[in-house]
Amino acid sequence: MTDRTTDVLIVGGGLQGCAAAWALTERGITDVTIVERDTVGSGGTGKSSGVVRCHYGVPSLAAMATRALEVFENAEDLLGDDIGFHQTGYVVGVGPENVEALQASMAGQRAVGVRTEDIDRTEVQKLWPVADLEPFGAFAWEERGGYGDAYRTAQAFAATARRAGARLRQGTVVTEVAVDRGRATGVRLADGSTICAGTVVLAAGPWTSALLARHGIDLPITVHREQIVLIDPGVDLGPVPVFSDLVSLQYVRPESGGEILFGNSDLAELEPADPGDYSNRANDAFIDLTVDKVSTRFPGLDNASIASTYAGCYDVTPDFNPVISATPIASLVVAAGFSGHGFKLSPSVGGLVADLVVDGRSRVPDVPAADFRLSRFAEGALLRSPYPYVGAGEMR
Repeated sequence: MTDRTTDVLIVGGGLQGCAAAWALTERGITDVTIVERDTVGSGGTGKSSGVVRCHYGVPSLAAMATRALEVFENAEDLLGDDIGFHQTGYVVGVGPENVEALQASMAGQRAVGVRTEDIDRTEVQKLWPVADLEPFGAFAWEERGGYGDAYRTAQAFAATARRAGARLRQGTVVTEVAVDRGRATGVRLADGSTICAGTVVLAAGPWTSALLARHGIDLPITVHREQIVLIDPGVDLGPVPVFSDLVSLQYVRPESGGEILFGNSDLAELEPADPGDYSNRANDAFIDLTVDKVSTRFPGLDNASIASTYAGCYDVTPDFNPVISATPIASLVVAAGFSGHGFKLSPSVGGLVADLVVDGRSRVPDVPAADFRLSRFAEGALLRSPYPYVGAGEMR
């Protein structure tokens, strides 16, 4: 049974699928349908730590992040809603062995429009007076960085796209991409019906690989359970910025209620998980790790305590960078494998997906579509920073 026909069908109502729908409507493609297995933002989107930074050694990622930042800064005008973006600033610190890489990375970032600058230890100490900064060799500062709310952002993208004519079907499970003579023609649903489409976009996070595998296409993704701890600092810290510590491999950011969100930046060993069935709390070992890292870096928080914990899933590729790409099947585009970068890049991801659907290429010179091609894994041409940080390379 054929349900209906649409110009573009997006599988996945998370942040990336909704961003793609918004970007397509911005380009005048309004016959767009999003199908979501649960509700908008109910998967990994709702578990995002929401850090906004442009500090990437890969030039195309830095360019995407700085273009996305303009959307976050102007969300109320562009999306008609407050998406919960807090422009606290973002500071990243490295050890002496990574000072040259930091300087080279910052130069590359500036070349694509990122506003980043050196900041000395004294200034960072003023921003984070409870921190021990002795082990660091250098710092970088992004005044425009901060954090946001990925769930609210996804909702805003979806609402804006719907006002322009896009449709949203929640509680709709896709079981297969329909293909005829090498071209995607729509999707089959769990209820036995089909939706025909001129183009299909797979933005289903960790579920994307299985949909591609049914057609012999390998998208190498490891589903990783990422644990988060919220800390009551026991003291009013004031307006502290996001702090990315590439010495002890952790990041912290303020919460609007005065708590601190802690995340572990050491992804050298992944924790494989089932995205449909995983523990939604940090385990004891991770809490011990949190206590050790936070107490070492922030000795001034001597009255801190654990407030709560949760966990989400990253869809991690071999190079920790996303796939935003055409596929061997005509009219089938994939946007998945965001490896923890998804929120800060999302407006630009939507733009690149729209470019691939409408033009078959990127319209942004600093964001070549070839960087994010699916075939790079089979080619052995992984997307890596030319300025890798020793011991801290996965997320940069």
